[in-house]
Amino acid sequence: MTADIVQKNTKAKAVLRGAICGDIIGSCYEFYSTKNFNFELLNKHSRFTDDTVCSIAVADALLSNRPFDYMFQKWCRKYFRAGYGPAFRRWIVSENPVPYNSWGNGSAMRVSPTGAVATSIGEAMEISAQSALVTHNHPEGVKGAQSVAVAIFMALDGATKDEIKDFIENQFGYDLSRDYEDIKAAYAFDVSCQGSVPEAIIAFLGSDDYESAVRRAVALGGDADTQGAITGSIAAAYYGYIPEYILDECLNRIPTEMSDVITEFDNLLEEKHGR
Repeated sequence: MTADIVQKNTKAKAVLRGAICGDIIGSCYEFYSTKNFNFELLNKHSRFTDDTVCSIAVADALLSNRPFDYMFQKWCRKYFRAGYGPAFRRWIVSENPVPYNSWGNGSAMRVSPTGAVATSIGEAMEISAQSALVTHNHPEGVKGAQSVAVAIFMALDGATKDEIKDFIENQFGYDLSRDYEDIKAAYAFDVSCQGSVPEAIIAFLGSDDYESAVRRAVALGGDADTQGAITGSIAAAYYGYIPEYILDECLNRIPTEMSDVITEFDNLLEEKHGR
């Protein structure tokens, strides 16, 4: 196995873990927001939320070749109190689940496995759109998912931050040139893709490592767990490393059946990207 393949596999395996750790770190600050970059990283109340459940569902769908809507209902019914929005809760229990034109950031917070498994930008765009469309068929909902998946793919493929920034700005029309501190000063809770995904990407672009990326996302003072998951997935792809003191503590807070999906997804990534 070449060094490049080993490195890409290592980075790709970090992506889903990066989303989950970002979710857990942000979980305490979703409704009790902080603007303090030096917030307490993890405490006894830190837990996985709907972001983790839905990300696991996407990974499981890719593993099993089952439809995304089937896997969302399977996993979300099992963890029904994970913190879903009202419309998605109704969709979870529906006997005939149909898209409900959502532009919410739920499509973006769960999309990380699609970026990790893709072998081209086109494939990242296509799979991420499929994962979004079963619920978030509004153009902004699809765009939010695609932008995160593409950022992950490009990071895994060795793109620089400037290359990632330029492509996403040109492809999706997001303004990623805004100053993080200016955003933070006026930012508030926002669950829309258009009002939270660009900001999460900006948090990554100004980071130095995985921890600083997630801290910047959470310290925006917005939808902390979701923006932590989005930023965390991109940062994990780019840096290829999550500190053990974060990774071990967070993975100890998820059920064994979720850990099993992560392990199986690792094997799929090796098959996709070469051993």
